[in-house]
Amino acid sequence: MIEFHRVHKSYRVKDLEVPALSDVELTIQDGEVFGVVGHSGAGKSTLLRLINLLERPDAGQIRINGEDILALDAAGLAALRQKIGMIFQHFNLLSAKTVAENVAWPLKIAKWDKEKIAARVAELLDRVGLTDQADKYPAQLSGGQKQRVGIARALATRPQVLLCDEATSALDPQTTRSVLDLLAGINRELGLTIVLITHEMDVVRRICDRVAVLDSGRIVESGPVTEVFLHPKHETSRRFVFEAERVEEEALLDDFAHVPGRIVRLTFTRDLSYSPLLSVVSRETGVDFSILFGRIDRIKDTPYGQLTVAYSGGDVEAALRALGERGIQIEELRR
Repeated sequence: MIEFHRVHKSYRVKDLEVPALSDVELTIQDGEVFGVVGHSGAGKSTLLRLINLLERPDAGQIRINGEDILALDAAGLAALRQKIGMIFQHFNLLSAKTVAENVAWPLKIAKWDKEKIAARVAELLDRVGLTDQADKYPAQLSGGQKQRVGIARALATRPQVLLCDEATSALDPQTTRSVLDLLAGINRELGLTIVLITHEMDVVRRICDRVAVLDSGRIVESGPVTEVFLHPKHETSRRFVFEAERVEEEALLDDFAHVPGRIVRLTFTRDLSYSPLLSVVSRETGVDFSILFGRIDRIKDTPYGQLTVAYSGGDVEAALRALGERGIQIEELRR
């Protein structure tokens, strides 16, 4: 659906050229939720704004559905933007207009007739759960409700692509989950391609199919979320993925010095996440084990687990070999 080929973008600050994106190669598939994660200043927002040409690259190619969008004339660009919806971090609602009028605004710009606008607005407010808020003004809404209005407005012209610019970073955790659930449902039901930028890896874990990690304007790692989240290769990716408990785990390794045996990190996904393999293998090989740290959770629809385990006694090599043969990935932390 979306292709970046050797895309560069710089900004001039006084007499200096400051690179925002360098040599970006990126492919986003039709119908997927694609996350772009990076720290502030990494180039996330610039990348997003290049997709609808709110910014233009200095070099490179950008294609949507095989079309070179940099070659579009004014009419072609206007038609492109009708197919791309955008959700903003701080909602960007028109304060003097009601909820219904905010949702209707892009349809008025597109010159839909009044009856069709009214029907479409009613349909969208029902989808985002705000039918009873239609006549209220943004100042009367909660943050989560404002973002739902923003989502309805972004969907108004039936776009093919939905761009989300830190869409949940101004929301509390519970509201964030409800907005992400709404976006996931929209992706499933409408087959809409969603490009989501964020600095929160937990948002990527909950909703995205694939992710790219940006650092200083360069993509340092990309791939399926399950792979990048569970086995990050680049140091920037590792910093994002090692959430609070993983950072703590690394810090606690020194404290595990008194724990006998070998310490390993076990990673298992899908059905293995709920299998009693640790106890089965323990009985088979006579090893003792202690779970020192870990979590069982989900990456989008995929259950996974990561446990830091100390093994001692019995045949530890045989135990680890048996776990590996059953599909569990093993990372040695201390022999």
